[in-house]
Amino acid sequence: MFTGIVEELGEVTAVENLGDSYRFRLRGPVVTEGAKHGDSIAVNGVCLTVVDFGEGEFTADVMAETLNRSSLGALETGSRVNLERPMAVGGRLGGHIVQGHVDNVGTVLERKPSENWEIVKVSLPADLTRYVVEKGSITVDGVSLTVVDAGPDYFTISLIPTTLALTTLGIKQPGDPVNLEVDVIAKYVERLLGADAAGSRETAE
Repeated sequence: MFTGIVEELGEVTAVENLGDSYRFRLRGPVVTEGAKHGDSIAVNGVCLTVVDFGEGEFTADVMAETLNRSSLGALETGSRVNLERPMAVGGRLGGHIVQGHVDNVGTVLERKPSENWEIVKVSLPADLTRYVVEKGSITVDGVSLTVVDAGPDYFTISLIPTTLALTTLGIKQPGDPVNLEVDVIAKYVERLLGADAAGSRETAE
């Protein structure tokens, strides 16, 4: 489990196309400290498994399903990425519960800079609209954020200077893809309410 509090702005140092999968080499001295084979590291919000590491870098394989459901397939050598290690047991939940399982990909639509922050508008795929509410939580490229405004096919987020400086959201431009993970609690509630409704109908019959 992750929290959506990015630990490090890393960099892709190599990309190997294996046909039905990719192998990435990524630089991240902070997140690789004490790393072991099989550890998890979130890369732009996608939970990946460390298969090799050394000298502040690690390697991870990305399968077709992940490439199809996320924006990782657009990464190339030199791309900057948000990196986060899983939360330790007993650690502080600084953001919100993030699984590292991307639900869909949105697109940055526009940026509105202000003196001390910036409002970013992101497209919202139709299958996710029911999970996104004003002042609710959403993960964008692995960053835990609060929804400012939730529209029928978009949402907006407000980025403080720290987020702009220390994550990829400071450099994303209109047209760029971003990974989206909605609040998992909303999905569980929906499933439970659906099951209760179905049970009630069966009892009535």
